[in-house]
Amino acid sequence: MPHPIIQEIEKSQLKAEVPNFNVGDTVEVRVKVVEGDKERIQPFIGTVIARQGAGARETFTVRRLVQGEGVERVFPLHSPNIVDVRVRHKGKVRRAKLYYLRDRVGKATRIKGRVVHEKSSKKRQAEAENQAAAEEQNSEE
Repeated sequence: MPHPIIQEIEKSQLKAEVPNFNVGDTVEVRVKVVEGDKERIQPFIGTVIARQGAGARETFTVRRLVQGEGVERVFPLHSPNIVDVRVRHKGKVRRAKLYYLRDRVGKATRIKGRVVHEKSSKKRQAEAENQAAAEEQNSEE
């Protein structure tokens, strides 16, 4: 159990909204990349093969194949450099860690699951506005 002061500092560094994804999901991690004085957002699309840690120290590992070569990156979940994590496909797996995918190539790396159709940002914004308007009407009554 960490010291209470450390817990308080870590609590202030946590992101308010954490995306909901699990091991086996195919995700698009949008990472802030600084090149010289320019800053851009670079997507990294792959399968989540592990999640570990808790609180501000929580990380997740994403694996993808690039020209037949496996590439893995470990991302801190609450890092300010992580702009967004979008779930592309929900995977159905029976393991907490999918390290066995490292030994597989091609179609053998596929994971069963279902496709998630993400709402566009305009639709989400419109739904949020409609919900806020409905809450205002309820509070006025």
